[in-house]
Amino acid sequence: MIEQKLLLVDDQPANLVSLEAILEEEGRTLLKAESGQEALRILLKEDISLVLLDVQMPGMDGFEVAELMRQRKDTQTIPIIFVTAISKEKKYVFRGYQAGAVDYLFKPLDPLILKSKVNFFLQLDHQRRELQAKLKEAQAHRAAYEAEKRNRGGDQ
Repeated sequence: MIEQKLLLVDDQPANLVSLEAILEEEGRTLLKAESGQEALRILLKEDISLVLLDVQMPGMDGFEVAELMRQRKDTQTIPIIFVTAISKEKKYVFRGYQAGAVDYLFKPLDPLILKSKVNFFLQLDHQRRELQAKLKEAQAHRAAYEAEKRNRGGDQ
């Protein structure tokens, strides 16, 4: 089983505790960050499957974090679900999608909807990782075949 890491980003520790309580499951590691800067540090060190990102945070807001993630090759494809309490206006939702969000959830969160959406994106991540492993295996077989062919003189 592939261990999947979720990054939960919110400047309110109580919100992180709530997310953790809803999303904690076997096979998942929940990493928490209380600022955009802390989230970016974690993203540089860890192989993250999904980010749940608060929009409004002091210093660097969620939009800025998402935009920076989309600029880096190693983080640009990580799905981001924005979580917000007040930014329900269409212009903010649109900005979230422009910044790279795959979904937008409004607080108070419905635990069943949150779990369902997270499970969906983690399933996609799992399939992507399986495909990458199969591709790597196929490339290794091809390289071994090519090496064997060269060792036999190449014309067999």
